[in-house]
Amino acid sequence: MPRPFSVYLDLVRFIAACLVYLYHSNQRWLVQPLLPAHHYGHTAVIVFFVLSGYVIAYVTATKENDWRTYAASRLSRIYSVAVPAVILTLALDGAGRLIDPAPYGYPYDWIPLRVATSWLMLNEAWFVSITSFSNVPYWSICYESWYYVAFGALVFLPRRRAFAVIGALLLLLGPKVAMLAPIWAMGVALYRSKRLAAISERLGWALVAGSVAGIACYLALDVEAQAGAWFKRVVGDRWYEQFTFSRFFAGDYLLGLLIMLHFVGVRRIADRIAPLMRAIEPPVKRAASYTFTLYLLHQPLFLFWGVVVHGDNKGYGSWALTTVLMAVSVVAIGALTETRRRGLTQWIRAALRRIGADRAGLTARRA
Repeated sequence: MPRPFSVYLDLVRFIAACLVYLYHSNQRWLVQPLLPAHHYGHTAVIVFFVLSGYVIAYVTATKENDWRTYAASRLSRIYSVAVPAVILTLALDGAGRLIDPAPYGYPYDWIPLRVATSWLMLNEAWFVSITSFSNVPYWSICYESWYYVAFGALVFLPRRRAFAVIGALLLLLGPKVAMLAPIWAMGVALYRSKRLAAISERLGWALVAGSVAGIACYLALDVEAQAGAWFKRVVGDRWYEQFTFSRFFAGDYLLGLLIMLHFVGVRRIADRIAPLMRAIEPPVKRAASYTFTLYLLHQPLFLFWGVVVHGDNKGYGSWALTTVLMAVSVVAIGALTETRRRGLTQWIRAALRRIGADRAGLTARRA
């Protein structure tokens, strides 16, 4: 992967995480004025999906080229943050509710069930939607985790067994997770397509300009809402609600395609933007190393710090202080989790190797 393009993707990832934060923290009890760019939360998640597909295709082709390495890396990536995120959400919500329960319009019941489904990534299976307490953004990692499994099966298993695994996943998860899988697959296509990698520089610039214009039009015309309204007319009010985060899928496909084409163009002109990317690389890499923690913990953190600060919501001051406290917390938590997952990766890989060796020994003894 060209280094300038890698820095650009890290920058986009961090900006997307910030947009999700703006979307969720745009709450009137915290700040009465509307926050800028506050309505791009779902859009940012679609960016994450395309990015994730690209990165996973890249690492399986270059680094994680056996199933144990892949499994260890994916498991450590997810659970180094997901496990503490669920525990901290439970604790922060409990403490925040004692200070001021009013902002907590989120479920705080069936605690063992919510913890278990969160850790098993089954919050959005079929037509249930089990919110991980106040941590609404958790839904997308439940989708992505199963995309990792399906893609790993396609890469590391014989084709027939891979399809059997994917069929079993469909039976386990139902349609909602499957509906957004093509967007994740766009990222895979972005990496694997030789034709997309061989475009001319002129076409690269055209794709960058055209995709930016297309995304701007998509947002200006509120295609997401229009896609949701169309789906609602097709399936009716009751079923529309059952599809929760997948009900905008028709618009999401278009947005995913625009994002993919944007990345195709930027990758082609990466050499042209290399000086700028080199200049901003250190802070961007540093910020991006906390993106997963920021995404998975921003909501319970800003709710907690918001009720602690309990300032004047007529201006931006209280929101700004809450945001600073949230960011400091993310850095502190990320320093103990996300940025130190290498040890967990090595431990999981060693455990998988021991399991394989034990099974091989048992087979040999039986023979």
